[in-house]
Amino acid sequence: MRLPRRRVDVVEFNEDGETDEVVRKFDKFSRIPEQESPNKEEVEKSRKAVPFRVFDVGGQRSERKKWIHCFEDVNAIIFIAAISEYDQVLFEDETTNRMVESMRLFESICNSRWFINTSMILFLNKKDLFAEKIQRTNITIAFPDYKGAQTYDEATAFIEEKFEGLNANPEKTIYIHQTCATDTNQVQIILDSVIDMIIQANLQGCGLY
Repeated sequence: MRLPRRRVDVVEFNEDGETDEVVRKFDKFSRIPEQESPNKEEVEKSRKAVPFRVFDVGGQRSERKKWIHCFEDVNAIIFIAAISEYDQVLFEDETTNRMVESMRLFESICNSRWFINTSMILFLNKKDLFAEKIQRTNITIAFPDYKGAQTYDEATAFIEEKFEGLNANPEKTIYIHQTCATDTNQVQIILDSVIDMIIQANLQGCGLY
């Protein structure tokens, strides 16, 4: 039995509209040339041979309506939120907190009819800046209901729980990673695990897993 020839399509959504190192590294996988798909026994050896297409879409409000309906059949969505920007406001709307806006957008994408069965991968990026900022600036600026300690572990656990709570589909898993885009080794490890997850989901769709 042979796998049908497949390509993995991924939409990368960076809420501040910038392409960062996470995306640049992931995009390298889209340049791998397509070759004959492996059979079941060759899957483990051949995973990195699966071609990827990565669509890096705009995150600013003016850009969203242009693309959200165009990716109904993508295999995964990578949503990148700058966790360190919990005390900042939007460039286009100085009355709106960036973290609050990011969560609103995540909720709308996660629960959109276009992506009802699409894997969601959340990168809480700039964790290094967050670790520094949390020592001097309270996250209650963005989360008035936060009662925990002003520590990295408690604050990030709270934020992860907030994002997970936005998912209205109990059958849908949200994969969350805390990232620092300048830490290339960590980014590579995370992307390897993300790629593995996406490919396994594809193979399940083929009835192989």
